[in-house]
Amino acid sequence: MSFAASVLTLYPEMFPGALGLSLAGRALEAGTWSLEAIQIRDFAADRHRTVDDTPAGGGAGMVMRADVLAKAIDHASPPGDKRPRLLMSPRGKPLTQARVRELAAGSGAVILCGRFEGVDQRVIEARGLEEVSIGDFILSGGEPAALVLLDAVVRLLPGVMGNAVSGEEESFENGLLEHPHYTRPQEFEGRPIPEVLISGNHKKIAEWRHAEAEKLTRERRPDLLGGTPQPLVK
Repeated sequence: MSFAASVLTLYPEMFPGALGLSLAGRALEAGTWSLEAIQIRDFAADRHRTVDDTPAGGGAGMVMRADVLAKAIDHASPPGDKRPRLLMSPRGKPLTQARVRELAAGSGAVILCGRFEGVDQRVIEARGLEEVSIGDFILSGGEPAALVLLDAVVRLLPGVMGNAVSGEEESFENGLLEHPHYTRPQEFEGRPIPEVLISGNHKKIAEWRHAEAEKLTRERRPDLLGGTPQPLVK
């Protein structure tokens, strides 16, 4: 069974985008996963295909309408569809590698790309949308975030990565950032490859990599070790 992604968007032409290239693109062609980009405006009731309206209570911007989105979601995810329904949103729960692995182990996902000021809360509740954030910053819409999420998921699908071990030794897989990497030439601008990595002693190499991963994590992401993140220095 392949992983089936249905993306609800005002800009279906943004898909597959980068997902049509490299590993994800080859997997898409091979049928390892499928992608359906659905135009939300197709479910609007008026001749102008209106999908948004002014916010209740006043304020700047526009809000995506619950009635239009509900029709789009029901089309993409009819009764019996067990795929999770995700809403890409800066106020969502941060996406983690653990959640990515859960999604990759499932049958797919229905992904709603928010736009404007946001989405009517009633459709979030009525359709059980899981709000997901890819970081503490604001994008012009949910489409780039959906591409990021799908890229993270697709690369974990069986057979997509040539070397499965690669995915097990990356940042966040074991609670640490990834260790530094080196390759030929053995010396670059006076900087040699660390001696331990060319020693042939696999036990020492593993110990060095783990120590370097812990060091990097402590310096850059102490929160992963239970510490307090340090503010960025400007």
